[in-house]
Amino acid sequence: MELDAKIFVAGHRGMVGSAVVRRLEAEGYHNLILRTSSELDLRNQSAVRDFFDQARPDYIFLAAAKVGGIMANKTYKADFLYDNLMIQTNIIDQAMRSRVKKLLFLGSSCIYPKMSPQPIREDYLLTGPLEPTNDAYAVAKIAGIKMCQAYREQHGCNFIAAMPTNLYGPNDNYDPQNSHVLPALLRKFHLAKVQNLDSVEIWGTGSPKREFLHVDDLADACLFMMRNYDGADWLNVGTGQDCSIRELAETIQQTVGFRGKLTFDRSKPDGTPRKLLDVSRLAELGWRYRIGLQEGIASVYEQAVADGVLV
Repeated sequence: MELDAKIFVAGHRGMVGSAVVRRLEAEGYHNLILRTSSELDLRNQSAVRDFFDQARPDYIFLAAAKVGGIMANKTYKADFLYDNLMIQTNIIDQAMRSRVKKLLFLGSSCIYPKMSPQPIREDYLLTGPLEPTNDAYAVAKIAGIKMCQAYREQHGCNFIAAMPTNLYGPNDNYDPQNSHVLPALLRKFHLAKVQNLDSVEIWGTGSPKREFLHVDDLADACLFMMRNYDGADWLNVGTGQDCSIRELAETIQQTVGFRGKLTFDRSKPDGTPRKLLDVSRLAELGWRYRIGLQEGIASVYEQAVADGVLV
């Protein structure tokens, strides 16, 4: 990508989009096209068409999406399906019609079957049933992958896709009802420490295993793929390492400095038992993560406390 190329980062205020913007700016890209949701409703086909006619971007990082944790995904299935289908469909189609040079679509590791062999290879997609708690979101993201491949095959578009593992980092969502597990636990432990509570309750058994990637590493991988990858197949993005929810909670407990005990509410869903990505394809191209989990949690917690987002 040329440093003066017009680059549209869709979803630039979200955790992923803002990390991509930081990474691009650090590399000297200075012609970024950014729109808030109030300025441009990506679910509105005519609005997106008018935007492309006016802005004419050369490259697109498609990071805009409706996201949330287990409870949000279970409660708002229709919203997760509709909003994400509309956002990605409008952008991908207009990118083709505007002859965008390259587009990167951001998916999610939840696209893979609930009981996939571990670690999860890219070719395990659609080989088994999805996790029911987030199947609507997963179906939307699978549609996005297939759209990129179909537009590549039929129209010759250079549309690629990345499937990141569980993410955390600056600008994460700490809402107690809609956040993912890592920020939710950070908030719980912080409030327990501040309020001098005796214990922190954690959903489920603590046994499911999850892989976590700092969003700044994802942004680095996105730029790497834009510069070095033009294949039709999507690529997993992660660390290749995971930990149990109990181990994650204990790491966060130590980071926050909470001295109480942990309890587990076994009536709450665990979700997928394990979700570790096989990241060998991206590694063979020359990319690897840099930020370790303990280091990443410490930096995120420090920033969240400074920003006052954990109250």
